Amino acid sequence: MPKIILDIYHSYLKMIENSIGARLFQNLYINDGTRSDAVRGGRLSCAFFVSSILNNFGLLKEPHARVESTLKDMQKFGWFEIKKLRKGAVLLWEAQKGQFGIHKHLGFYLAKNMAISNSSKKRVPVRHHWTFGKKSNKSYRRIIGIYWHKKLDI
Repeated sequence: MPKIILDIYHSYLKMIENSIGARLFQNLYINDGTRSDAVRGGRLSCAFFVSSILNNFGLLKEPHARVESTLKDMQKFGWFEIKKLRKGAVLLWEAQKGQFGIHKHLGFYLAKNMAISNSSKKRVPVRHHWTFGKKSNKSYRRIIGIYWHKKLDI
């Protein structure tokens, strides 16, 4: 009988794609003397979304509420920067001012100029253009990091 091996890459991609619209990442409670929702009902869930998917496949130690802690953990777990977009790569967008201050943003690259990341307005992961629009468009957002892990190589 042949040995059965988990196909991490394709399972990982399907989990990312299947997360569109999922409310699973809307709340992450922390105890800081009072119980509080670190991701504010899904408005600040990009890091929680990305880190949860990575954690599920053993590509990160634990889920995180913040971009900086997610990136730090990714580095410890062997993630590295690459120059070209690859399907399944983690994307880091530049910081922009939003309702809760200035924040960087994390998501995943799909293919054909599309990405998935958490929408602070819809409060769920959504599919969108990888730059959120064209340079002449107000919603354009520059990517400042593309990350990959060797376990995703097929």
